[in-house]
Amino acid sequence: MSKLLFIGAGKMATAIAGGIVKAGLFPPADLAAFDVDPQAAGAFSEATGICCASDAAAALAEAENVLVAVKPQYITAALEPLRGKFNGKLVISIAAGVTVETLKELTGNDRIIRVMPNTPALVGKGAAAYSGAAGSTKCDLEFTAKIFNAVGLGVQVPEKLLDAVTGLSGSGPAYVFEFIQALADGGVAEGLPRDTALKLAAQTVLGSAAMVLESGVHPAILKDQVTSPGGTTSRGLEKLAERGFNGIVIQAVRAAAARSNELGKK
Repeated sequence: MSKLLFIGAGKMATAIAGGIVKAGLFPPADLAAFDVDPQAAGAFSEATGICCASDAAAALAEAENVLVAVKPQYITAALEPLRGKFNGKLVISIAAGVTVETLKELTGNDRIIRVMPNTPALVGKGAAAYSGAAGSTKCDLEFTAKIFNAVGLGVQVPEKLLDAVTGLSGSGPAYVFEFIQALADGGVAEGLPRDTALKLAAQTVLGSAAMVLESGVHPAILKDQVTSPGGTTSRGLEKLAERGFNGIVIQAVRAAAARSNELGKK
């Protein structure tokens, strides 16, 4: 009997499973996975030491809990053949935009928790938000929190806010990568070698994020601490304001959240 079965064994499932094992929540022998793609299943097993089953229904029958880690466009194909076989097990889904109601229909189960993680979970620095259906228990929510805290940070929110989470932290890494590239490009334009500029840009973002999380100080105050009157940072911030930097980022988050809502309805 496995403690947790992964349905879908791609990169995100591999990251989460690896985090669970590394954190000591469960040993590989207590976990299992299934993927229709033999190549993905093989890569998952090689990376995590967890066995992949050849039959989804048989693996489900032997599992206590399930984590659904398939892309939203494949979730119907993955879950419909298993409908009615979940038998009250906890089902955790990381399929973006797929609502709790849809998951209940596909599984015939109401003990469900929907999660929106992000790709930095691949390096143990993820940000995830989760929301439970009425049938989920306090213990289910605590179990989910342990899983996602093992690969970063997990926070509970109402389901109606998960689209906002998708726009912010789900899509956010792409915005940050774009910003890092832009910082590096600016350094290169001023004469820095490309590899040096990229390292400095990435470390600057990493260190700044750590200051926000570890100090508990509001970003606006931290920004003021860097900004001397009439200095270099002041001049740079002036340019960002001229180009509407803050407004553009807000619009990006809201556009991605709206798209998540659209995908959920489809």
